[in-house]
Formats: sequence, C-alpha cells, structure tokens
Amino acid sequence: MAKIEDLKGKTDDQLNEELTLLKKEQFNLRFQSATGQLEKPSRVREVRRTIAQIRTLQTERSRAQAEG
Repeated sequence: MAKIEDLKGKTDDQLNEELTLLKKEQFNLRFQSATGQLEKPSRVREVRRTIAQIRTLQTERSRAQAEG
C-alpha cells in the first residue's frame, strides 16, 4: 500500500497515472471477486483506500491553487 508521504512527493501527472492504474486494478479485482477467483481479499481494501488518498491529495492541491 502506498504511503501518503510517497503520494505527496509525486507530481499531478504521476498521481493521475497511478489513479488510472489503480482504477483498472480495482475493476479486475471486482471481476475476480464475482467469479470467486480472488486470492487476496485485503487488496480490494488497499486499492480503494489508496484511490481515496490520491483523490484527497488532488482536491487539496486544486483548492490551494484556487486560493493562491
């Protein structure tokens, strides 16, 4: 799982790229779960949490740019 400090050190483009990859992984994990082939159920939670952290960082950055 990505640490929040690691995510804060990335640029906006890197965050967008990682978000895209995580969304694809989340999609695949949902299919694996539906078909009963999911090997690591905890990964679903990790991916969901990391996506939320990235979105939070993006929101914080966009608000900071809007203010100043």
